[in-house]
Amino acid sequence: MPALTKLSRRHFLITPVLLAACKPGTALFELSGSTMGTTYSVVARDTSRDLTRGDLQTAIDTALAQVNAQMSNWDANSEISRFNAQGSTAPVQVSAELAEVMAAADQVNGASLGRFDTTIGPLIELWGFGATGQRADAPAEAEIAAAAARAGHGNTLNIADGALQKQQADAQVYLAAIGKGYGADRVGKALESLGITDYMIEIGGDLYASGRNPDGLPWQIGVETPESGARGLMDVVGVSNLGVASSGDYRNYFEVDGQRFSHVLDPVTGRPITHRTASATVLAENAMLADAWATAMLTLGRARGLEVAQQHDIAVMFIDRVAGTSDLQFETVTSGAFDALRA
Repeated sequence: MPALTKLSRRHFLITPVLLAACKPGTALFELSGSTMGTTYSVVARDTSRDLTRGDLQTAIDTALAQVNAQMSNWDANSEISRFNAQGSTAPVQVSAELAEVMAAADQVNGASLGRFDTTIGPLIELWGFGATGQRADAPAEAEIAAAAARAGHGNTLNIADGALQKQQADAQVYLAAIGKGYGADRVGKALESLGITDYMIEIGGDLYASGRNPDGLPWQIGVETPESGARGLMDVVGVSNLGVASSGDYRNYFEVDGQRFSHVLDPVTGRPITHRTASATVLAENAMLADAWATAMLTLGRARGLEVAQQHDIAVMFIDRVAGTSDLQFETVTSGAFDALRA
């Protein structure tokens, strides 16, 4: 289901310092490929010089194959696709890995006041951002209410004790806004099993960076200017042993009579967001949580998002469109936890 990538667009530029020459006595590996309906890239330093490129590729492939087999909405035979396909409301025991991801999704759902939600497929389709294609007008109130009634963790799922249970037989779970981050974490664990501690992993824009880059510095991650049709650099964040994810509203939208409708949908209202926040970048202990919280923070917007970030100690940077100006002028606002990590 390639359209599911629209659930969570990530926007990063990796600055050239990541690919600087390695220091003597170390080997630098750069690997890339396709996974989860998107692409991945890995940069890793091997200080032992005992590993081959094939060793790393095998570890990466094995980790990604397992994540896809459990969580890919693009694979009809994956564990989550089989759960979606079953029309029963009986509880289903799932793998420990899928249970971990769903428990995290449910935790972020609650902490974000419902703004992160893996079950909003009916709303995505209704607004024309899914597989059925773009629409030419906004849906009616009754249509929004009907779609919202078929979405929402509280309306559709029970998640407890390693089991998933549908409350509505046609409920669907989409993991695009958390699964890629989890995949990056799993690849990181695979590299660490080989003794590698300095690496950067990116899957569809969601990242985990460990240790130091080839220059011996924290990994330098560029955050994109939230401007449609451009690839500018708004900020550079040095990270080590952290997950990083960003979500933006500026590449996927439609307009009706001059009104813009973003693909970023608020699960609570059933409508596209209307605040001036254009993107949100989150740093977290792992890429899975950064992935989920970036979506939640963008949906909340800066004003409400900062309140939630303060309550839950979330490191987030908001990029807002400046009120009363064109969409090409921006300002950044950061949470206290974000500032502390950059200090």
